[in-house]
Amino acid sequence: MIAEKYAKEIEGILARFPTKKSAVLPLMHLAQHEYGYLSDEAKREVAEVLDLDPTHILSLAGFYSLYYEEPVGKYVLEICNDLACALRGADEFVEMASKKLEIPVDATTPDGLFTLKTVMCLGACDRAPMLQCNLRFEENLDEDKFDQLLARLRTEAGEPSVVEKITSYAIRE
Repeated sequence: MIAEKYAKEIEGILARFPTKKSAVLPLMHLAQHEYGYLSDEAKREVAEVLDLDPTHILSLAGFYSLYYEEPVGKYVLEICNDLACALRGADEFVEMASKKLEIPVDATTPDGLFTLKTVMCLGACDRAPMLQCNLRFEENLDEDKFDQLLARLRTEAGEPSVVEKITSYAIRE
Protein backbone atom coordinates (compact mmCIF):
# COMPACT_ATOMS: atom_id res chain seq x y z
CA MET A 1 0.00 0.00 0.00
CA ILE A 2 1.38 3.42 -0.95
CA ALA A 3 0.52 4.95 2.45
CA GLU A 4 3.09 2.73 4.17
CA LYS A 5 5.69 2.38 1.43
CA TYR A 6 5.82 6.10 0.61
CA ALA A 7 4.87 7.64 3.96
CA LYS A 8 7.76 10.12 3.93
CA GLU A 9 7.11 11.18 0.33
CA ILE A 10 3.39 11.55 0.97
CA GLU A 11 4.06 13.65 4.05
CA GLY A 12 6.30 15.93 1.96
CA ILE A 13 3.70 16.25 -0.78
CA LEU A 14 0.89 17.02 1.67
CA ALA A 15 3.03 19.68 3.37
CA ARG A 16 3.20 21.64 0.12
CA PHE A 17 -0.54 22.01 -0.36
CA PRO A 18 -3.12 24.04 1.60
CA THR A 19 -5.55 21.11 1.82
CA LYS A 20 -5.25 17.36 1.44
CA LYS A 21 -7.59 17.40 -1.55
CA SER A 22 -5.29 19.74 -3.49
CA ALA A 23 -2.48 17.14 -3.37
CA VAL A 24 -4.55 14.66 -5.36
CA LEU A 25 -2.69 14.84 -8.69
CA PRO A 26 0.82 14.21 -7.32
CA LEU A 27 -0.50 11.34 -5.22
CA MET A 28 -2.20 9.87 -8.27
CA HIS A 29 1.16 10.04 -10.08
CA LEU A 30 2.83 8.30 -7.15
CA ALA A 31 0.23 5.52 -7.13
CA GLN A 32 0.47 5.15 -10.90
CA HIS A 33 4.23 4.84 -10.66
CA GLU A 34 3.94 2.17 -7.98
CA TYR A 35 1.39 0.04 -9.84
CA GLY A 36 2.17 1.00 -13.45
CA TYR A 37 -1.34 2.37 -13.90
CA LEU A 38 -4.24 3.54 -11.75
CA SER A 39 -5.91 0.30 -10.88
CA ASP A 40 -9.12 0.35 -8.86
CA GLU A 41 -7.05 -0.50 -5.80
CA ALA A 42 -4.62 2.37 -6.48
CA LYS A 43 -7.53 4.81 -6.80
CA ARG A 44 -8.98 3.57 -3.50
CA GLU A 45 -5.60 3.99 -1.79
CA VAL A 46 -5.24 7.59 -2.97
CA ALA A 47 -8.79 8.31 -1.85
CA GLU A 48 -8.05 6.85 1.59
CA VAL A 49 -4.87 8.90 2.04
CA LEU A 50 -6.74 12.08 1.13
CA ASP A 51 -10.03 11.26 2.86
CA LEU A 52 -11.89 11.56 -0.44
CA ASP A 53 -14.63 9.60 -2.10
CA PRO A 54 -13.04 7.16 -4.60
CA THR A 55 -15.34 8.50 -7.34
CA HIS A 56 -13.42 11.79 -7.18
CA ILE A 57 -10.19 9.95 -8.09
CA LEU A 58 -12.05 8.00 -10.76
CA SER A 59 -13.32 11.20 -12.40
CA LEU A 60 -9.85 12.77 -12.42
CA ALA A 61 -8.26 9.63 -13.86
CA GLY A 62 -10.81 9.65 -16.66
CA PHE A 63 -10.31 13.34 -17.40
CA TYR A 64 -6.52 13.65 -17.53
CA SER A 65 -4.70 11.86 -20.32
CA LEU A 66 -1.54 11.28 -18.25
CA TYR A 67 -3.31 8.83 -15.97
CA TYR A 68 -3.75 5.31 -17.27
CA GLU A 69 -6.58 3.09 -16.11
CA GLU A 70 -5.22 0.08 -17.97
CA PRO A 71 -1.68 -1.35 -17.79
CA VAL A 72 0.89 0.44 -19.95
CA GLY A 73 4.57 -0.01 -20.66
CA LYS A 74 7.35 1.52 -18.61
CA TYR A 75 7.61 4.19 -21.33
CA VAL A 76 4.48 5.61 -22.89
CA LEU A 77 5.29 7.13 -26.26
CA GLU A 78 2.54 9.63 -27.07
CA ILE A 79 2.91 10.95 -30.59
CA CYS A 80 0.99 14.08 -31.44
CA ASN A 81 -0.88 13.65 -34.71
CA ASP A 82 -3.13 16.71 -34.58
CA LEU A 83 -3.53 18.59 -37.88
CA ALA A 84 -0.49 20.84 -37.51
CA CYS A 85 1.77 17.92 -36.62
CA ALA A 86 0.24 15.76 -39.34
CA LEU A 87 1.19 18.43 -41.88
CA ARG A 88 4.78 18.03 -40.67
CA GLY A 89 4.79 14.23 -41.10
CA ALA A 90 3.32 12.94 -37.85
CA ASP A 91 1.12 10.31 -39.49
CA GLU A 92 4.08 8.80 -41.34
CA PHE A 93 6.09 8.99 -38.12
CA VAL A 94 3.39 7.05 -36.25
CA GLU A 95 3.49 4.34 -38.94
CA MET A 96 7.28 4.13 -38.71
CA ALA A 97 7.18 3.95 -34.88
CA SER A 98 4.55 1.23 -35.02
CA LYS A 99 6.70 -0.83 -37.39
CA LYS A 100 9.86 -0.31 -35.32
CA LEU A 101 8.13 -1.35 -32.12
CA GLU A 102 6.20 -4.11 -33.92
CA ILE A 103 2.93 -3.07 -32.25
CA PRO A 104 -0.13 -1.12 -33.34
CA VAL A 105 -1.13 2.17 -31.74
CA ASP A 106 -2.66 1.69 -28.25
CA ALA A 107 -0.64 -1.48 -27.65
CA THR A 108 2.33 -2.40 -25.49
CA THR A 109 5.45 -4.28 -26.56
CA PRO A 110 5.62 -7.90 -25.30
CA ASP A 111 8.51 -6.99 -22.97
CA GLY A 112 6.31 -4.35 -21.28
CA LEU A 113 8.76 -1.57 -22.07
CA PHE A 114 6.86 0.59 -24.58
CA THR A 115 3.26 1.62 -25.13
CA LEU A 116 2.49 3.55 -28.32
CA LYS A 117 -0.30 6.11 -28.33
CA THR A 118 -1.43 9.03 -30.45
CA VAL A 119 -2.61 12.23 -28.80
CA MET A 120 -4.07 15.53 -29.87
CA CYS A 121 -1.93 18.63 -29.45
CA LEU A 122 1.03 18.64 -27.14
CA GLY A 123 1.74 22.27 -28.03
CA ALA A 124 4.92 21.79 -30.02
CA CYS A 125 3.55 21.98 -33.55
CA ASP A 126 6.59 23.80 -34.90
CA ARG A 127 8.85 20.95 -33.72
CA ALA A 128 6.89 18.03 -35.15
CA PRO A 129 7.11 15.16 -35.55
CA MET A 130 7.34 15.03 -31.80
CA LEU A 131 6.29 12.85 -28.93
CA GLN A 132 5.96 12.94 -25.20
CA CYS A 133 7.58 10.11 -23.28
CA ASN A 134 6.71 10.03 -19.59
CA LEU A 135 6.42 13.85 -19.43
CA ARG A 136 9.54 14.50 -21.55
CA PHE A 137 9.23 16.03 -24.99
CA GLU A 138 11.25 14.61 -27.87
CA GLU A 139 11.07 16.98 -30.82
CA ASN A 140 12.05 17.27 -34.49
CA LEU A 141 12.10 13.51 -34.74
CA ASP A 142 13.05 11.34 -37.65
CA GLU A 143 13.81 7.63 -37.91
CA ASP A 144 17.42 7.97 -36.69
CA LYS A 145 16.43 10.10 -33.70
CA PHE A 146 13.66 7.64 -32.86
CA ASP A 147 16.15 4.75 -32.96
CA GLN A 148 18.46 6.71 -30.64
CA LEU A 149 15.55 7.43 -28.29
CA LEU A 150 14.59 3.75 -28.11
CA ALA A 151 18.22 2.77 -27.43
CA ARG A 152 18.51 5.39 -24.67
CA LEU A 153 15.25 4.29 -23.06
CA ARG A 154 16.25 0.62 -23.17
CA THR A 155 19.48 1.54 -21.36
CA GLU A 156 17.62 3.77 -18.90
CA ALA A 157 15.12 0.99 -18.15
CA GLY A 158 17.72 -0.70 -15.99
CA GLU A 159 18.14 2.37 -13.74
CA PRO A 160 16.52 2.74 -10.29
CA SER A 161 13.01 4.02 -9.60
CA VAL A 162 11.83 7.51 -10.56
CA VAL A 163 9.72 8.04 -7.43
CA GLU A 164 12.15 10.79 -6.45
CA LYS A 165 11.22 12.70 -9.60
CA ILE A 166 7.51 12.47 -8.84
CA THR A 167 7.87 13.57 -5.25
CA SER A 168 10.43 16.29 -5.97
CA TYR A 169 8.01 17.79 -8.52
CA ALA A 170 5.41 18.18 -5.82
CA ILE A 171 7.67 19.33 -2.98
CA ARG A 172 10.19 21.66 -4.55
CA GLU A 173 10.37 25.24 -3.35
